[in-house]
Amino acid sequence: MTGSGSARWGWITRRIDPLGKAWSVAVEWRDEGVVLSVKSHGETSAIVELFTAEHGRHAGLVRGGTSRRMKPVLQPGNSVTVSWRARLPEHLGNFTLDLDKARAGVLMDDPLSLAALSGACAVVSALPEREAHAALYDAFIVLLDTLEQEAVWPAVFVRFELGLLQELGFGLDLTRCAATGETGDLAYVSPRTGRAVSVAAGEPYKDRLYKLPAFLIGGRLSTARPSDVADGLRLTGHFLERHLFGPFHGRLPDARYRLVERLEVAHKKIES
Repeated sequence: MTGSGSARWGWITRRIDPLGKAWSVAVEWRDEGVVLSVKSHGETSAIVELFTAEHGRHAGLVRGGTSRRMKPVLQPGNSVTVSWRARLPEHLGNFTLDLDKARAGVLMDDPLSLAALSGACAVVSALPEREAHAALYDAFIVLLDTLEQEAVWPAVFVRFELGLLQELGFGLDLTRCAATGETGDLAYVSPRTGRAVSVAAGEPYKDRLYKLPAFLIGGRLSTARPSDVADGLRLTGHFLERHLFGPFHGRLPDARYRLVERLEVAHKKIES
């Protein structure tokens, strides 16, 4: 049994024949998670990918997943309670899902927040399969629950991507200047090393450096301007593509590009 304070546990069951011999084994666990993607499988089933609290990014078969009853449940961004069962740990296995919190429906009238929901689910697909990242899962829930707060979620999104890089071993060093060692006046990030650069040290090379928005080094999220968010997304997008998506997929997910485009359009409307 694993987890604390919630129903996150696993077990192995053996069925016994009349002669007392074990003739089948099943691996099972129960957890909480968020729907990331859904693909039809056969006529009535669906393969669903979740980001779970204790079992990481995990896929499973949902029988009847294309039914009218299950469609509202299997929306990306929804929180669910999940039971997984398979004959062997390496098998795809079957999911049984119960809806805990519907998010997609709540955001349906806000195309920008809905794009952020899709973008967040797509970015999480960079995680290795079946590898637990409990702290990142908690941060993911915070991000999703912030999407109704228009003033702060864009900055929270950037911070989440920064945390994703850190969690997977590609964290940026934004604590001190790479050239001078100073901790003040940090304004840029090297696209090669991922280390911060001060205003003075970076000035001659600023056209080749990424801007470092203040909200990523202690500034308040609520004070992040649209231009700060855009700078942050360029920064995290570069390293996400370089380390996580580029080697396997060639580029960032389309949903992430669409989010950036929609934010740019929204910011231009605000400025005009």
